[in-house]
Amino acid sequence: MIVTATPDLVLDVLDAADPVTQRAAAAKLDALKSSDADFAATMDAEVGKARTATADQAAKAAETQSTAVNGAPVQVIKAPASGEVYRKFEAFILQTFVETMLPKESEQVFGKGTAGGVWKSMLAEQLGNQLAKGKGIGIAKQLAAANPAAANITGKAGS
Repeated sequence: MIVTATPDLVLDVLDAADPVTQRAAAAKLDALKSSDADFAATMDAEVGKARTATADQAAKAAETQSTAVNGAPVQVIKAPASGEVYRKFEAFILQTFVETMLPKESEQVFGKGTAGGVWKSMLAEQLGNQLAKGKGIGIAKQLAAANPAAANITGKAGS
C-alpha cells in the first residue's frame, strides 16, 4: 500500500473541518475555478477584499476600544532594558561553555538519548543565565562599553 503524505494530510484536515465551513470554502473555490478570470487578477481582488475587511475591523476596534482577539493587528513591543541584550548574549556564551564542561557520560543523571540531551541543555541554559545575572565573565560589560550609542537607540518593531 502506498501512502502519499500530502493528500492524506489535506484530506484529514478537510475531514476534521466544520461541514458548513467546508462547503462554503468548496463553493468559493468552485466559483473561482469556473470563472475565466486571470488567476493573478482574482488573487489581487481577493487581497483587496481582505485588506478592506481588515481595515474595517481595525476601525471598529478603534471606535469601541475593545480587546477582542480579532482586533487591530498592531502590538507595542517594549525595547529591552539597557544592557539586557548584552547580558543575554553573555548568558548564551556561558551556556555553551557550561554545556561543554558537563560530563559526557551522564546517562544516570540526565537520562538516555534525546531526552537526556534536552535535560542537559536545559541545565546548561539555566546555569548560564544565573552566571550572567551575577557578575558574569565581563562580556556584557565590554560590549556595552564598546557600543554606548546602542543603549540609547529605540526603534520600532518591523522597521
